[in-house]
Amino acid sequence: MTSSRRSFLRLTGTAIAATQAPPIASSWAGVFEPSRIDRSNGPILLNSNENAYGPSARVAEAIQSACTVANRYPYVRYGSLIEQIASTHHITPENVLLGCGSTEILRVSACAFLGHGKRLIQASPTFGAMERYASATGAEVISVPLTRSFAHDLDGMLARVNDQTSLVYICNPNNPTASLTPRNDLEIFVKKLPASAFVIIDEAYHHYASASDMYASFIDRRLDDERVIVVRTFSKVYGMAGLRLGYAVSASGTVQRMGRFATEGSINAIVTQAASVALADKDGIDDFVQRNLNDRQEFFNQAMARALKPIDSHTNFVMMNTSHPADEIIEHFRKNNVSIGRKFPPMETYIRVSLGRPEEMLAFWRVWDSLPYAKTGMMH
Repeated sequence: MTSSRRSFLRLTGTAIAATQAPPIASSWAGVFEPSRIDRSNGPILLNSNENAYGPSARVAEAIQSACTVANRYPYVRYGSLIEQIASTHHITPENVLLGCGSTEILRVSACAFLGHGKRLIQASPTFGAMERYASATGAEVISVPLTRSFAHDLDGMLARVNDQTSLVYICNPNNPTASLTPRNDLEIFVKKLPASAFVIIDEAYHHYASASDMYASFIDRRLDDERVIVVRTFSKVYGMAGLRLGYAVSASGTVQRMGRFATEGSINAIVTQAASVALADKDGIDDFVQRNLNDRQEFFNQAMARALKPIDSHTNFVMMNTSHPADEIIEHFRKNNVSIGRKFPPMETYIRVSLGRPEEMLAFWRVWDSLPYAKTGMMH
């Protein structure tokens, strides 16, 4: 093993070489996200909660520049990126674990904390990757329906906790509902969990959720609890979904435990340089957040004009009740060259719409208005 590879293993929190990992690490074949491939002249993509505007000009320039080092292994850059992330959050590098997208963080969490005889507790519906990875370990998955206000039913989740519960998954703001679970409620929930249960707080959409009494990041306002794992991604506000970079923030011992299962060399040279620029590009982040605020408000304006009532959104997507089978709506949009989110049982009449550029949203509403049962009070 080269010194650069040893540096990677150290920086990602792993203390045990890949050849010493338990056999469970070989069980992940075939557990992947659905394809997100865009085709030339293909549909308008309002289906994957991507930043329709990103990356910023500064980040795009960094991506182009980084192509000149695509022939080199990126290990040497991992340390500086980890240090920059740590500095951004006022923590130490030992508290940071990199991943090939935040989904890799979820995968290594499943490897580290789940397995046969273990239990994962999550909401329903929520982001589906955690359930897939948990099931691949042989763990039991318990899904608890959201409340009527689309928050996590924390009391209901606590009622399903038993001695086998080793991991709880909280996506906040939640995907696909774009809704929040109050911060104070989450703190009380974490304190009531048994010492053996770790908690993932997935903050993929953190930047789109305004700080308030109801919402505060578990990185910005940390709990002194080594069981809490906060997950972030560069796929959303930073506009780099195609480059795949995410990270976890947790206690150093927890990071080391997870890092044993990290894929060696999964962070590519281009994204390491682009992410470094993105973290420092405050103007770019602020611009994307403001654009999203404007686009989200316009979506609600258009929806209300059509007597529609979307769920209050704290993300870059909106979920709304159509009062008709979601499959019919999704197929109607597909036939009109617009891709929207899949159906999310048990919310059989709801659709999830990622916010696109203004011209893309105009196309969305034109297609909506062509539905035979669409209600509209506007002229186009």
